[in-house]
Amino acid sequence: MMKKFLALLCAVLTFLVVGCGDMGSGGSGSDHANSAVLDLSRPVQPPADFAGKRVLVAFFSRTGENFEVGYIEKGNTHIIADQIADITHADKIFEIQTVKPYPADYQEMTKIAKEEQAASARPALAARVEDMASYDIIYLGYPIWYQDLPMPVYTFLESYDFSGKTIIPFCTGMGNTMSGMEEEIPLFAKGAQLRRGLGIQGKFVHNNPDEAKLEVANWLATLGYTN
Repeated sequence: MMKKFLALLCAVLTFLVVGCGDMGSGGSGSDHANSAVLDLSRPVQPPADFAGKRVLVAFFSRTGENFEVGYIEKGNTHIIADQIADITHADKIFEIQTVKPYPADYQEMTKIAKEEQAASARPALAARVEDMASYDIIYLGYPIWYQDLPMPVYTFLESYDFSGKTIIPFCTGMGNTMSGMEEEIPLFAKGAQLRRGLGIQGKFVHNNPDEAKLEVANWLATLGYTN
């Protein structure tokens, strides 16, 4: 009996150690935030293959009631978009907005979003990037809705000729991963090349914007940005 008890005790202790470790590294998005590769107090240089190219940060984000963070006046994806634009010295930042705004109420919004996804809807957008032809690198941001890109982002992707352009996606969601649907972006953005994207937890961005910016810097370093 004593041997069985000790074995059970060891198993429980192992579970607690492993479980606590997973909780510490999975939910906050800050597992690398304290060891940024880029020094944001110094000038940041683009990758060699980005040199001389014009950069656009385009994003879809939503204010109002949001998952886990309550009512917000600036969307989580908008926060990350501004940080990317700041670090990369982007030439332009553009917000993808629909002609008909989504409801501020979270439940009402999710109902509409689900209906749009089921219908593969293409909501009309309020504005265009008139000088799209002049940009070479497009950072594309959005929240994950039902494991997919919001339908207005598809409207955006189908509205331009992306031949010779590089799209780099970034998204916010419940966790620190992308949904996998970003791999299909070139099917809708005709002619575009795709680079490695960033998935980051929306709650973490909202509650820890400075740490989130370090996560963004670490990701940009993997793309080739240096000091």
